[in-house]
Amino acid sequence: MKWGILGAANIALRSVIPAIKGIEANEVVAIASRSQATADAAAQPFGCAGVEGYQALLDRNDIEVVYIPLPNSLHYEWVTKALEAGKHVLVEKSAFVNLREAESAVALARSKGLAIVENFQFQHHSQHRTVKGLLQDGAIGELRSIRSSFGFPPFGGDANIRYKPELGGGALLDSGAYVLKATSFLFGGNFEVQAAHLTYNEQYGVDWFGGAFLVDKEQGLFSEVAWGFENFYQCNYELWGSKGKLTATRAFTAKADFKPSVILEQNGKTEELVLEADDHFHNMLTHVNRIVAEKNTEEELNKILVQARLLDGVQRLGGFRTMG
Repeated sequence: MKWGILGAANIALRSVIPAIKGIEANEVVAIASRSQATADAAAQPFGCAGVEGYQALLDRNDIEVVYIPLPNSLHYEWVTKALEAGKHVLVEKSAFVNLREAESAVALARSKGLAIVENFQFQHHSQHRTVKGLLQDGAIGELRSIRSSFGFPPFGGDANIRYKPELGGGALLDSGAYVLKATSFLFGGNFEVQAAHLTYNEQYGVDWFGGAFLVDKEQGLFSEVAWGFENFYQCNYELWGSKGKLTATRAFTAKADFKPSVILEQNGKTEELVLEADDHFHNMLTHVNRIVAEKNTEEELNKILVQARLLDGVQRLGGFRTMG
């Protein structure tokens, strides 16, 4: 597949573009930025073209799929423009800042037979297959509840886009998106937000930390999730059952050379299962290639709507406010 990159964000240059190029069937054709100098500087290490302006890249007829690592507030505009230009889309999380945007973009993608994939690469790490296998084998008995936490210390510097409301900043669309996704990724898309709370940083004008309570009435499951900025680092989910508990200790950010641990607790016995390292960025890009080649776009479009509805539930029940 022939790829174009809209923006020279760090995650694109450090992680996603190398993963795209790591698949033999892929070619990175061009990287666009707001200035020619920035585009050229980003493109040079990858041996591709630098393009001034995002629309100029979309106007090219030698690109099939675009990756969009722009700030959250720009996703809807450029996802829809990419779809109108006939391109498939891989977009950074959170794909959209509200449910209305998600529904509109998904309807457009469906009408054109195109893919939108939200880049939650953690789903493609092999550690989660191990967890699901243990569940299926009855390692913890009947599942009773799900908990997940993702939060981290300060980033340093007021310039961080996560701190800017006008760019779609805030903890919910950043770390909160992960724990909501973990719930639906592991146990399906029928959860609804029953309660939520958001706390705000008045200096920056963004939500700073929060939590939510999700229920799937059909399965009789509930999920308790928490997230935030300026927190003691947490990156986990735990599954509590009738006979034990499973904890994924580095659920969302396991680098390609890192061996994650899953803790299995059973009746007074604790076992740490050290798993193989895995490259979830490579796996994610392999997945994108496959669904585009097979024209199997509906599952990912539905996942975007599931995630957008959960975010919408937190926004409605948690006291979300736009302060930008």
